[in-house]
Amino acid sequence: MGCTGPKSVIEVRNGLTFLDLIVKQIEALNTKYGCTVPLLLMNSFNTHDDSSKIVEKYSKSNIEIHTFNQSQYPRLVIEDFDPLPCKGNAGKDGWNPTGHGDVFPSLMNSGKLDALLSKGKEYVFVANSDNLGAVVDLKILNHLIQNKNEYCMEVTPKTLADVKGGTLISYEGKVQVNEFKSIEKFKIFNTNNLWVDLKAIKRLVEADALKMEIIPNPKEVDGIKVLQLETAAGAAIRSDLYTLTDDGYVIGNPARANPSNPSIELGPEFKKVANFLSRFKSIPRIIELDSLKVTGNVYFGDGITLKGKVIVNAKSGVKLEIPDGAVIANKDVNGPEDI
Repeated sequence: MGCTGPKSVIEVRNGLTFLDLIVKQIEALNTKYGCTVPLLLMNSFNTHDDSSKIVEKYSKSNIEIHTFNQSQYPRLVIEDFDPLPCKGNAGKDGWNPTGHGDVFPSLMNSGKLDALLSKGKEYVFVANSDNLGAVVDLKILNHLIQNKNEYCMEVTPKTLADVKGGTLISYEGKVQVNEFKSIEKFKIFNTNNLWVDLKAIKRLVEADALKMEIIPNPKEVDGIKVLQLETAAGAAIRSDLYTLTDDGYVIGNPARANPSNPSIELGPEFKKVANFLSRFKSIPRIIELDSLKVTGNVYFGDGITLKGKVIVNAKSGVKLEIPDGAVIANKDVNGPEDI
């Protein structure tokens, strides 16, 4: 889902944000093992000021919190590949944050990498701030240390919901995207949870060995179509599929009989965070849901339960409201008469 401002401050549940839960997890880690694991937040030039103010609320926590900026590059005009600022747009719209792939050069350029090394830190765990499945697993860290591995990517079995993003592949001299989307050919999916040796990062960045490819993402600014340098983003977990521990960890709800998560597909009306939140009085109970597909101008009331396979399709130009307390099981809903 797209949003303005830091994604880490989106509320997850019980009034707690993604960042609140991350801080609780690291506080518990530092308390249990008597260590000093710091938290570093990589921002873009769009979110840096807001993020710096937000972290002030954690000043009394037992962890050090640092912020640093990723790089920024000019957007490129499709027609001639000139930088957009050269076309007269010198404002923020003319520039683009580089995304997740810039984390290693930005750690170096910000001085944070050398600061960590000077304090004796050896490994960094990198994850999306809005990924509640991104937690410190000491078994993985121990494996890296014992085997002297410099890099580890956490992966998960691929599902139909994971065809959009992931790691691009190079095959026969070309970058392949469509082939990677196949869940039959590629069984695993990159979670963007990375474990990396800090000395290896320093060595490779200094050798200019980490190159980023340009990924075209058309966007129109002041009537000019431009290319945006961007990587994928993550998504929130807000339903009863998961429960929250006192230490800020999100775990699967044991009440769910199906070991797999349901497939959930929401239309473009739900893409922006503000729109998403405005369309749900509360998140439906989906502990018995197998799949959900929602298209059109749909709004969900409070205390709704969805079970089995559910399709909700509002006809063009029609606002479809699912009433409070509705229970929908194995049904196609095209209008109020179907509820």
